[in-house]
Amino acid sequence: MRPFNCNESPLKQAVLDGLNLLSNEIKQSIHLLNNGEDNCILCNLESIKDTLNHIESVAGSFYLKCYLANYTDKFEEIATCMEKLSAQRIGALIVIEREDPLDQLIQKGTDIGAILTPALLESIFYPGSPLHDGAVLIRQNKIISAANFLPMATEIFEGSKFGARHRAAIGLTEHSDALVLVVSEETGKISLALNGNLYPIQTMN
Repeated sequence: MRPFNCNESPLKQAVLDGLNLLSNEIKQSIHLLNNGEDNCILCNLESIKDTLNHIESVAGSFYLKCYLANYTDKFEEIATCMEKLSAQRIGALIVIEREDPLDQLIQKGTDIGAILTPALLESIFYPGSPLHDGAVLIRQNKIISAANFLPMATEIFEGSKFGARHRAAIGLTEHSDALVLVVSEETGKISLALNGNLYPIQTMN
């Protein structure tokens, strides 16, 4: 696999910078609160929340590249495709197989068996494509199949917070070590599902 040095990634430094900023904001708020009842820290807490959300997003991007690099040489191509789909708000569901075999966990769609390229991956999810519904399965450097259906999450999500793609992404990762990427067609936001949890991914848009 193509080497990717997580320790030298600028994303790691961005996470560290964000955590240092967060630490300073928290210390400032504690100082204000300890030095007079008139010092309202509500604005500080709002800033802390925004900083934390940004750190989570950057950290998601950092760990995504670290995880993908061990299982596919195409991690940069996948990231490029996700950015383009996100910018156009085209919904997508992409499964990257890791150690656990997924054949028994997914309802197989259409065989592809082609080397992954951003153009091919984008074309699958383009509106009107007969394969755009369902998930793409990636194994190492190949698109194995498209229009696959995944097991839905077992947890009932209060207020229907997540759509079908997100529930399917969480569902598969509840039963395997797969990485699942989701692009929301409503917002264009990218999420990473891992171990039954969903994390935001930073985009350049």
